[in-house]
Amino acid sequence: MDTIVGMRTFVNVVAAGSFTAAAQRSNMSTALVSKYIGQLEERLGARLLNRTTRSLVLTEIGASYLERCSQVIDNFDELEAAIHNKRSSPGGNLIVSAPVSFGEMHLTAVVARFLVRYPDISVDLRLTDRFVGLVDEGVDLAIRISELTDSNLISRRLAPARIVACAAPSYLEQHGLPDHPHDLVNHDCIIDTNFQGANKWPFKVGKKRISVKVSGRFSVNSAQSSRAMVLAGAGIGMVPTYAIAEDIKKQNAVIVLEEFEVLDPGIYALYPHNRHLAAKVRAFVDFLVEEFAPEPVWERSLKN
Repeated sequence: MDTIVGMRTFVNVVAAGSFTAAAQRSNMSTALVSKYIGQLEERLGARLLNRTTRSLVLTEIGASYLERCSQVIDNFDELEAAIHNKRSSPGGNLIVSAPVSFGEMHLTAVVARFLVRYPDISVDLRLTDRFVGLVDEGVDLAIRISELTDSNLISRRLAPARIVACAAPSYLEQHGLPDHPHDLVNHDCIIDTNFQGANKWPFKVGKKRISVKVSGRFSVNSAQSSRAMVLAGAGIGMVPTYAIAEDIKKQNAVIVLEEFEVLDPGIYALYPHNRHLAAKVRAFVDFLVEEFAPEPVWERSLKN
């Protein structure tokens, strides 16, 4: 067994959560995955995973080995990329993590254009609303929509991610237009649980930032579902403009309390610190900047 192949297989098994899922990602049989893990454990003389019929759990040694293993693979890939980049255009498999709604509504089309420009690169796009561990899960780059805190990752801002309070005209005709954030306590609000403090909506009143506790009969962890409920006239929602800009332009939705807006967390590309950034990652980040910065298409549409 090639040791690097065994290490990659181990990292894939941990990231995928099962031998079967890792086999599908790696385009090999489950039996071969199991064989590689067994040979790796035999070579090391230690058990890396505790297996049950329903789950895999890292042993203490396995957790320590995973961290070092990921570093070795990164260094190996960087070395090969550095040599390869001297000879040809960027290539290889690029693993990207991104939020579900943003990935489906905007990023997938961008990836399609990226693949046309770089025929030697393949992309494994993993859509999830949780914050993945890039090193632990073998992800090259993550797209995150948030107010970034200190991180051991390199970040590059791609675009604003303005989040607006909005409602359908039919809802406002029936329930009235809120004039102040505090008026929201009298409205049915749509709660997107992806937001931190989902039912505490922040606004800016003068120079002061306030938080208004809202309530409603519907909550969901999806920007697209929040948008759908807003358009159905079910209440007032906090929805990213990337999801609802076209509906606002067509007057199917109306921004409310715009003068009190405060949420603009930003869309970022994040990737691990590496001495030699892989050409495929650099090419993708530069392409994202080209596509989204300085003002993404959804924000431009609101001005036309």
